[in-house]
Amino acid sequence: MQVKTGLKKDDKVKVVAGKDKGKIGKILKVDRKENRVIVENINKVKRHVKPNMQNRQGGIIEKEALIHSSNVMILCSQCMKPSRIGFKVLEDGKKVRICSKCKEVMS
Repeated sequence: MQVKTGLKKDDKVKVVAGKDKGKIGKILKVDRKENRVIVENINKVKRHVKPNMQNRQGGIIEKEALIHSSNVMILCSQCMKPSRIGFKVLEDGKKVRICSKCKEVMS
């Protein structure tokens, strides 16, 4: 089921649950269909890869795996605290994300 999370690519997030709890990273990809995100240097997994045209040598590679979006919280750029995302419609009709703690507009 597709859920609106308010998370976007290049947002800074803090992991609040799981093996990487407390770590901070940048969102690389958002999968709205599965309600998951890929965060830079978070949830690293090892994959055994056969040699192919892209990877001639093969072997074990380490890459980021998907993490559920409920396990991350966005970091506010003003107060630098993890917070929930609120939405607000400005006078010009533009819908923006706001920090639920300091009520400032998020970029």
